[in-house]
Amino acid sequence: MITGIVVALPQELGTLTTRKVVKGHCIFLTDTVVLAYSGAGADNAQAAAQLLIAQGATRLISWGCAAALSADLKSGDLVLADELINADGMTIAVDSEWHRRVRTALEKVACQASGFALRGGSLLESKTLVSTSRDKQHLHQQTNAVALDMESIAVAKVAQSHALPFLAIRAIADPVTMDLPKAIGHSLNLQGDVELGKLLKFLLLHPSELKGLITLGQHFNSAKRTLKLVAKELEHLLAPELA
Repeated sequence: MITGIVVALPQELGTLTTRKVVKGHCIFLTDTVVLAYSGAGADNAQAAAQLLIAQGATRLISWGCAAALSADLKSGDLVLADELINADGMTIAVDSEWHRRVRTALEKVACQASGFALRGGSLLESKTLVSTSRDKQHLHQQTNAVALDMESIAVAKVAQSHALPFLAIRAIADPVTMDLPKAIGHSLNLQGDVELGKLLKFLLLHPSELKGLITLGQHFNSAKRTLKLVAKELEHLLAPELA
């Protein structure tokens, strides 16, 4: 059994490997784990999931960060999604047996570590950047989802179309109470990546944005710290008896 893992951002990639991976390509971390660096967004995630299957993956994981929709989640908490909800309100279930076994293993990691909690719940698809606390709270009220990201639903759809098991493992970056700095939205390119030049230019014109960016960076670091803790146990999490 080969596990394929999709990550969207270079910072998320760095929680699993120090090796260089070209965007849109994949590498084998072990004989049974293959990792794809997709880039941001659903289209890139879909292509990466299909690439992983072409490389022999027999089950898929969406790995990375997410935005909280529930006030119960803080930055650094880990969400093992019970189901996914697309932008139209349709749901996709995860593999229940695999989910149960991985959750048991993750509970042990959470108990041994300090600073993060393991949560379940629904993970919502976001087709665009959701930047305000008001919008995040509204989405929670509409869907009861606990968190959102842009890529997991695309990976889940590919897994579903190939009748493969799927899980989403996401660490919380921005809490529901946080408005994202306007600099983020102004710095994104068409691929959904932050362009440093645009970001610096915006900061020069709007220096008051710096405080929010520092806070977001701290939250993102908390999420990465959790992912790295989980990554240390990846071999055990993906052991055959947890298949």
